[in-house]
Amino acid sequence: MNSRVGLVVDDRYLHHAISRPSQENPERLRRLAAIVRDRYRQKCRMYPARTAERVDIEAVHSRFYLDQLRQHAGNADPFSYDRDTYLMEDSFFTAELAAGGCLELADRIMDGTLDHGFALIRPPGHHAEPGRGMGFCIFNNISVTAQYLRRKYHLNRILILDFDAHHGNGTQEVFYDTDEVLVVSVHQRDLFPFTGKADETGSGQGDGYTINMPVFAQFGDLEYTFLLGRVLQSVMEQYLPQIILVSAGYDGHRDETISGTLLSTEWYSLITAMLKQYAHEVCGDRLLMILEGGYNPASLEVSVLTTIDSLLTMRRDKIGIFYSERANQILKNHPLRSCWTLQ
Repeated sequence: MNSRVGLVVDDRYLHHAISRPSQENPERLRRLAAIVRDRYRQKCRMYPARTAERVDIEAVHSRFYLDQLRQHAGNADPFSYDRDTYLMEDSFFTAELAAGGCLELADRIMDGTLDHGFALIRPPGHHAEPGRGMGFCIFNNISVTAQYLRRKYHLNRILILDFDAHHGNGTQEVFYDTDEVLVVSVHQRDLFPFTGKADETGSGQGDGYTINMPVFAQFGDLEYTFLLGRVLQSVMEQYLPQIILVSAGYDGHRDETISGTLLSTEWYSLITAMLKQYAHEVCGDRLLMILEGGYNPASLEVSVLTTIDSLLTMRRDKIGIFYSERANQILKNHPLRSCWTLQ
């Protein structure tokens, strides 16, 4: 029997747009959303996005920031927090739908309707900080989801994995001082936003609950699988998360120009299968993947499709993890060893 998979697909995500060229634009999802609807109509439960409520968003973002967004999003002229993060007439509402689509799937996973979910949303979120947007991101969708799960369902062991090529600085900031959300990020070093160093490990109650693995450009399937295989296996057994949330960024694909990482399409299927296995063993299959980056429409399309295929496929064999000396050098003196026992 296949896993019960839910997808959020909604054409209203195409409304956030600007006339000048931007890598984060509706064309990222236009064709992909149509393909997903057609290909998975009989295999997955399809959900439209709902609007995130103000209380949900204010659990992450300041009221001042929300008021600022409303003010600028209503103007005819575009407003930008940086060269990448623009606000147009429909941007605020679209961002509310992006966060709300994730909450819809979170509810369906928590009430037992679904095992797994994939939120095909935009704009992305993991760079958005509590008081400002940046790096294409307006609301931090995955952080809003984690806070919602803490508040509504009283979860206190949430694992966030971020495999986007860029570090999720906003997500890290939101959860840096708590042990109720463990944030694991593997990302290309010396790349925007130039955060996420290995010695950024959390503070106070959150000390040790931020794990950053900055990797070199040219790392690919072998290195990523070794790193995540070793770290996640250990973290899963020791932290015992109640749900796994994933910032699923596809801009580390080897056909992307925005990073120098060399991941193949097949790697996204493999990491999804690995996460499914961990979710099955540890947290009752609860796994929610949320779209972040991925700016080459062709590689984004095939990567998302192989991810959804992997969510649907029952796989019983263990994932093979082969040794990588280059990747092992990153773990050799990593600060995580002071908090977590690596297997």
